[in-house]
Amino acid sequence: MAEITIKDIAKQCGVGISTVSRALNNHPDINPATRKKILEVIEETGFIPNNSARNLKRTDAKCIAVLVKGITNPLFSSMIKIIEEETQRSRYALVLRHVEEQEDEIDVALELEKEKRLRGIVFLGGLFEHPEEKLRKLKVPFIFSTIGVNISDQFHKVEFSNIAVDDRLESAKITEYLLGLGHRKIALITEKNGPIGGLRMEGYRQAFAQRGLPVEEDLICYVQEDMDHYSMENGYLTVKTLLESEREVTAIYAVSDLLAIGACRAVLEAGKRIPEDISVAGYDGIEMGEYYNPKLTTIKQPVEEIAKKTIRLLLDVIAEREEPQQIVFPAELVVRESTGPC
Repeated sequence: MAEITIKDIAKQCGVGISTVSRALNNHPDINPATRKKILEVIEETGFIPNNSARNLKRTDAKCIAVLVKGITNPLFSSMIKIIEEETQRSRYALVLRHVEEQEDEIDVALELEKEKRLRGIVFLGGLFEHPEEKLRKLKVPFIFSTIGVNISDQFHKVEFSNIAVDDRLESAKITEYLLGLGHRKIALITEKNGPIGGLRMEGYRQAFAQRGLPVEEDLICYVQEDMDHYSMENGYLTVKTLLESEREVTAIYAVSDLLAIGACRAVLEAGKRIPEDISVAGYDGIEMGEYYNPKLTTIKQPVEEIAKKTIRLLLDVIAEREEPQQIVFPAELVVRESTGPC
């Protein structure tokens, strides 16, 4: 069955499209009986107005959606602020949508595309496990930002953009730093199933392999599945369990700063000193880590640059000034007070 359009509603009611639009917008310049008839037909047909009816009147609506998985991550908060400023400057409206852990962000995007007459989509965080045919259902330009993707395996298949750091490479960098301090009993705090945690775990393993050292599998600790994977609470509870097991550990590398800060609390509660007894390192470079005591050693992602490039590239692709691109930004190892020699 073909999708019901505003033209169908107008034809069935014997009125013009503009009259349907006025009815949907509750405009005073319309006969009450006509409005009542139009709304009854809309209810009977199950017609879904695009962009809350306002865009039925303005088919040139300029709207960009930002879909976020991991809305509690401070990293995304600062990125959203920058993206919002850039979209407003370019006279676009911004639709912000939090995608739940169990939701498929492409399904959410497809629904928004239909309802809001989107011009473009930004995906922040989340998974990259979508088949090519599903991605091709999106009819507007879209860009993945700060998402763990196996670049060599994916990008040649579908024309879309991705902007991120190389999670595997940067994770290897911070693990190598800890190994260089003499640490061998390095616990990894990560998620069990997820592209970001998976890539960062690969980097951790890679650093050990490059030195010809074995990875102690019992020091790979997975966060609890029934709560936010990247929360301070999860980091705290995971490391508390690790320390209660009395496994020997001299350093902890958590795949996010929030996990690392939670880990620090567990270490201190166990009567250990940071970094004299146990070093702690994170990943992301959120502002909180700089003001935590002790200041957190981390991999700092260039959030401002990534956010600006993300939205500017999307706007250029929409305007057909640029082709889709895959861009990898370098991150920075920031050494602070939470790590020291073994």
